[in-house]
Amino acid sequence: MHHYYKDHRESHLDDAITAFERVVDRCPPHHPGRGAALSNLAMAKFTSCQATEAHLNLDEPIHLYQEALDLRPPGHPNHPSTLINLSIALLSHFRGRGYVTVADAEELLRGCLDICPPHSHEYRAVLFVIAFSSHSQGDEKPISSTLLQATSSSWRLPFSVNELNRLLRECRERNDPWLLDQVIEQLRDAVKHFTTVEEEWQGDGKDLEEAIQLHRTALQLRPEGHSDRSHSLSALAAALSARFEQQGDGKDFEEAMQLHRAALQLMPEGHPDHSGALNNLATALSTQFKQQGNEKDLEEAIQHHRTVLQLRPEGHPDCSGSLNNLANALSTRFEQQGDQKDLEEAIQLHRTALQLRPEATQIIQLPSATLPMHSRPEGHPDHSASLNNLANALSTQYDQQGDGKDLDEAIQLHSSALQLRSEGHPGHSASINNLATALSTRFEHQGDGKDLADAIQHHRAALHLMSEGHPGHSGILYNLGAALSTQFEQQGDEKDLDEAIQHLRTALLGMPEGHPYHSHSLNSLATALSRRFQHRGDGKDLEEATQHYRTALLLQPEGHPDHSHSLNNLANVLLRLFQQQGDGKDLDEAIQHYRTALQLRSKDHPDHSASLNGLAAALTMRFKWHQCNAGDGKDLDDAIQHYRTALQLMPDGHPGHSASLTNLAATLLRQFEQQGDDDIIQEALQHACAAAEQALSPSHQLHAQLQLACIHHVRMHFPQDLSVNAASCALRHGNICHAVELLEQGRALHWTQLARFRTTLDEFQSYDARTAMLANQFWHLSAMLNKRTNVSADEDCSIAAVEAKIQNYRDRLEEWNKVVEEIRTLEGFSRFLLPPLFTDFQKAACKGPAIVLIASKFSCDAIIVLHAQSPIHIQLQVTWEEMLDLVVEHLQNIHNSYGPDHNVFVKTMGRIWSKVIFPVVCELKRKLQKNSRIWWCPTSLFTALPLHTAGEYQQGGSVLSKLFISSYTPSLSALIKAHKGQKMTSDVKFVAIGQASPDQDMLHQPLQYVEAELDAIERLLPTPPVTFTKLTSLESTRQEALHKLKDHQWFHLSCHGQQVLKEPFKSCFVMKDGPLSLLDIISANISGHEFAFLSAYEVIHLAAGLQFMGVKSVIGTLWKVGDELAYKLVSAYYKEFCKNGTMDCTMAAEALHKAVALLAKENVPLEERAMFVHIGI
Repeated sequence: MHHYYKDHRESHLDDAITAFERVVDRCPPHHPGRGAALSNLAMAKFTSCQATEAHLNLDEPIHLYQEALDLRPPGHPNHPSTLINLSIALLSHFRGRGYVTVADAEELLRGCLDICPPHSHEYRAVLFVIAFSSHSQGDEKPISSTLLQATSSSWRLPFSVNELNRLLRECRERNDPWLLDQVIEQLRDAVKHFTTVEEEWQGDGKDLEEAIQLHRTALQLRPEGHSDRSHSLSALAAALSARFEQQGDGKDFEEAMQLHRAALQLMPEGHPDHSGALNNLATALSTQFKQQGNEKDLEEAIQHHRTVLQLRPEGHPDCSGSLNNLANALSTRFEQQGDQKDLEEAIQLHRTALQLRPEATQIIQLPSATLPMHSRPEGHPDHSASLNNLANALSTQYDQQGDGKDLDEAIQLHSSALQLRSEGHPGHSASINNLATALSTRFEHQGDGKDLADAIQHHRAALHLMSEGHPGHSGILYNLGAALSTQFEQQGDEKDLDEAIQHLRTALLGMPEGHPYHSHSLNSLATALSRRFQHRGDGKDLEEATQHYRTALLLQPEGHPDHSHSLNNLANVLLRLFQQQGDGKDLDEAIQHYRTALQLRSKDHPDHSASLNGLAAALTMRFKWHQCNAGDGKDLDDAIQHYRTALQLMPDGHPGHSASLTNLAATLLRQFEQQGDDDIIQEALQHACAAAEQALSPSHQLHAQLQLACIHHVRMHFPQDLSVNAASCALRHGNICHAVELLEQGRALHWTQLARFRTTLDEFQSYDARTAMLANQFWHLSAMLNKRTNVSADEDCSIAAVEAKIQNYRDRLEEWNKVVEEIRTLEGFSRFLLPPLFTDFQKAACKGPAIVLIASKFSCDAIIVLHAQSPIHIQLQVTWEEMLDLVVEHLQNIHNSYGPDHNVFVKTMGRIWSKVIFPVVCELKRKLQKNSRIWWCPTSLFTALPLHTAGEYQQGGSVLSKLFISSYTPSLSALIKAHKGQKMTSDVKFVAIGQASPDQDMLHQPLQYVEAELDAIERLLPTPPVTFTKLTSLESTRQEALHKLKDHQWFHLSCHGQQVLKEPFKSCFVMKDGPLSLLDIISANISGHEFAFLSAYEVIHLAAGLQFMGVKSVIGTLWKVGDELAYKLVSAYYKEFCKNGTMDCTMAAEALHKAVALLAKENVPLEERAMFVHIGI
């Protein structure tokens, strides 16, 4: 019968019937075994009738069951089961033939209820049969869920519990006697085998307790020497292991281990069940290793699994299971020891097991003569488990070798497994969690936000399925916390970080000391707390993070593969602790940990450069702290040496190259302050300029701001005239093109650096598929290399794994260099990641010439940059001292407390015309028509002058504004960027933001015309195409203004402004609740915005900064503007700008030119008109 149930071959059923008939013949009427023989023969013949739908032949099995029942009177232990079987046969006879034996069956069944204990399996079986008998006769009352529960523990069911429930629902929906007959047979089989221990216990824990008690009783009835004692030992061990998995009581597992060993002794080599006993012991040893961490357990488990596999060669029904068990044990040993051979063998074993467990490709439609209880998908029931195991092993291999194909295959396998493990499947939650973990890993290396969002969604679903008390609950919390912490890094939502810390705290409680992942949990929680400290500044977070890192270091002592990571983590947090509390002991300890970590990380180690940078930063900090007693400055010398070494490990083109240049430049400046050596400052400038040119766009805005602050610190120490002196030197040697290159690299360094953070390869997308592919490869490889450059948090890696990482790092760097070289072969990208050449800067003059003005102590010069012609150099007949006097005279006049003197202003404009502008205009007249556009790019002293207003303001004199339309640009690079931008839509989203009287602002007088100005703009803008939004003084808070600036590509600001000349990024607009700084606006990413009008007090740095960062066209003011005058100019400007009903930012300069001319006709003084300037295209 066992063979028949497996393959459904009728010959096996016929052989069983023949054998049972021979047994009956050998059991005469008074033989003690005749009842059992009759019952077995009846069961076989009943099964044959069901398989062939021979309902007319049911009389024979009914007769046999009745004879067996006569031999088993009330009180006999098998009396109830015989009654049930007879009742089922009678019911089947009724449905097959359609007449009256149903009453006899029901009478027998109700008699069973009187003699069976209420909580016995037989009692529940009778309830089943009665319920379905009533249903078959038209009773539509739902079947009680307590009846359904009775079948939840049978591991021999051909159908799963879900499939049984589906069939039950189908029985309710249609009155099909044949289907109902098969369901009853299935339920009868379930009850028959209920007491057998399930491999993975599910359902009511009372059943498990009852099973354990029964197995204990059975073991007592099978004392030493009994032939079946070994089976009772194994069965009780399995039940205790199941309870341990549910409840976690270590005593259960200890007893199970003893029972497994005792069972193995009774089943020595040669015993038919030897391989099974050996497999059970090996599996238990693997579990014990995970609980206690004793490597001897793991080695013994692997040895036993290898022996079992030899006993179960290919073709053995349990071969795939043994392959899987050995592979899992080898994977576990790899995680501990890092031997790549273990992982490779595990993957091969998993692949072989998967081949032996094929996928379900279709549902076999068996003929009606075959029992539906045996119909099942064509495929192995453990196919999903093999998919999951192979995916996990491939994910591990990806962590070691970094091959994206391994990770992609793992994700595909996890997805396939999850599809096969729908909700309700015991492996559903594990598959969700595994897929989520793999997606998180791919996000970390490829940066696709969808992967991270999907991962968090899956982790939340897994957490819902693994509530508190579930063995996997802590692991899910850990994974979800880590994913949310990563999402915080990307999006900056502090709710994510708070939730991450909450989950990581709870996970740590579930991974107490002694748990194999306790140290990882400590590190992850400490990292999240450290991040929150950086954002909120709560010292408690930092102190707790420090304590967790210290504990983790104790758990990862010298010799542990993660020892260097723990040292580095603790050193990092001690550095922050020193910065907050100023305790020199923390700084000294940090340096010591950095030194130790550096010794453990050889030159080829992927984190060697990170250790160098960390140690150098700490030494620089200690030098600064002890600067008053600097002595010989050894700390600073060592820091510079470490930075130089790190730079050598990250050559030109490396993603971390610019950061290393910046670090070295800043430290050299400190050395210059001590020694005053000009060579040192020259080297510092050289490194800072190169860093500004080569910086790549970071994945996180916070990192960009930190880099920006470092570069700005460098700039603050540079001689202000160094770049212009270098350009002047080049001009004196006749090299005009090189002069422009030097000037662009060295001046306005803070703008250049910040612009580089916004540099992307988005323009690749407008090319063909090859260029788009190169862009994706570049960012993917850059992300991987940056990950290796940064300090690792708590990666689990052995010595062998570190060596694999080193080789992987080399391979990725080589790939990255090849991609960069290939990008440089594309049209327009020959200088990708290299300093631009003069031919690149000529693109700035595509719509008109750009005039670069240079004021150096050696000479004052003008360079006219033309689009397709050679540049024109004009040596101005004015000295630096004369220009300085002119600038001082002008600034004193416009900042006069009584207002600018008109005559002084006119005189100054005349001197600017004669000494600077007139020689340039003479050259321009040969190239341009009247009213053509020109762009001024002033440097040094020239930046303080209103060049566009220069002229001879007397009758018959020449004035620049009557010849050409002037605009400004902070650099040629910024102008090129503005010209490149393409307008994406014909619709215009315009926001006007006004703030007349900020809260608690004692520095500024209230502005009287702000609301009127906003109303005028609203009236003058054409609708359509403009969608207009207005923020009044009551509404314009910092956050609301920033939100509107992000969403509107055109904006107008009417408010007070503040310029901070020494730190331009702190220049700000004053909102209702505080300052909205230039850095705040830049962080919102306004690259690609079309237009900005800054109707605010003295905002030239703000206007230039906005244009440099991507706003194509900006209008601002050079000095203080009166409230009423601003209102007049704004009204005149928008009236002119919008007169044709269109919005084109390239027409802003001409509209401003005409609006200012209109003010002149209204007799507005020159010094008041001159303050309005246009910047950009």
